Amino acid sequence: MQILRTAGAAAAVVAVTAALAGCGSDDATTTSATGRLAGTVTVFAAASLTETFTKLGHDFEAAHPGVKVVYSFGGSSALAEQIEQGAPADVFASAAPADMQRVVDAGEVTAKPDTFVSNRLEIAVPKGNPGTITGLADFGRTEPRIALCAVQVPCGAAAEKVFQISGITPQPDTREQDVKAVLTKVTLDEVDAALVYRTDVQAAGDKVRGIDFPESGKVINTYPIAPLAKAPNAAAAAAFVDYIHSDPAKQVFAAAGFGTP
Repeated sequence: MQILRTAGAAAAVVAVTAALAGCGSDDATTTSATGRLAGTVTVFAAASLTETFTKLGHDFEAAHPGVKVVYSFGGSSALAEQIEQGAPADVFASAAPADMQRVVDAGEVTAKPDTFVSNRLEIAVPKGNPGTITGLADFGRTEPRIALCAVQVPCGAAAEKVFQISGITPQPDTREQDVKAVLTKVTLDEVDAALVYRTDVQAAGDKVRGIDFPESGKVINTYPIAPLAKAPNAAAAAAFVDYIHSDPAKQVFAAAGFGTP
């Protein structure tokens, strides 16, 4: 399985286009001579889905030996923009309905998107909590080094809602383009605290410490998924979306800390 990280709209379009071009026309076919699924299925997915989708991609490939799953992970808003600009993709999985709606409004999705998981924010601090962070109020102080997602991406929009509910004016030192970039700031001890998804804290293991806060339960992100209207491999796209809703996939999501829709 190939996994592509998106650093920006233009870079991702080039990267995915090159990956598909390298596969050749035979690799883009949707069925083999026996009628089974075949070829490449390209999935644009929110960065917070990196670990779960990577595992599920391997499982999907095992169930369909003729299929190769190629991922492009990044901020949902950037991925939506890339799809609008014509990036060749088969499936879009967003960390928020708003970015999926952009793609729907652009005519890039014909099937109704389905919500498959939910998620919420959690405070992440470096191992040992050197900034002695105790809760959300610390994000309003100027002393701690703070990292947040950019406001245009789902984790950043969720953070803004949390701060509004709490009456806190955040003092971020950096805003990153996706939640994994924010988490990296924590694991490298470059910041004292960040707001990421609870699934990201769990995926990081002992590299970070998670601190829950009551307001997180008031802002829940729901994740929709849909096959794209111009999917080069429509059959595999539909099968992949179905698999994301399957019982084995639900078990993977639950183990990773995702909530039900």
